[in-house]
Amino acid sequence: MQFVSDSTLPGHPTATGDLRAASPTLTAQMLGYSGLIPFVGLSAVAWLADGALQMKAAQVLLAYGVTILSFLGAIHWGLALHNPADPPRWMLVWGVVPSLLAWIAQLWGEASGLWILATGLWACFAVDRRVYPRFGAEGWLRMRLALTVIASLSCSAVAMRIVR
Repeated sequence: MQFVSDSTLPGHPTATGDLRAASPTLTAQMLGYSGLIPFVGLSAVAWLADGALQMKAAQVLLAYGVTILSFLGAIHWGLALHNPADPPRWMLVWGVVPSLLAWIAQLWGEASGLWILATGLWACFAVDRRVYPRFGAEGWLRMRLALTVIASLSCSAVAMRIVR
């Protein structure tokens, strides 16, 4: 699959560039893995602290996870709009599902919400495993898997900690 892009934008494929072998750039990797800092850091705080600080860490983790889950859905809108005249309807619909799931997670409170987020992160990865190759972005799946594992484990660990 080939994409046409503005060759004046650095880092974008050329009109003849095939993205099948594309992997995340160093910048994308640094940003992606840096995005795990709040997950891991807040998980550590929740496990090391008690009382109000523990609950605050869980609340902040939930809020951060909600934004990440929403972002993962938005990626599908971006992919769907590669064909702006006729974007795939199912991709547009799926693109809002993670945001709705994140909103429900926020409403249900910390423990349940963090479990919902962990599940939602895996649901997004499952969909991405099927969608990314269609857009020549399968090279991103290895990083997506690592991010999903660490983020979902962080959410699950805090959920388990605060229900004790």
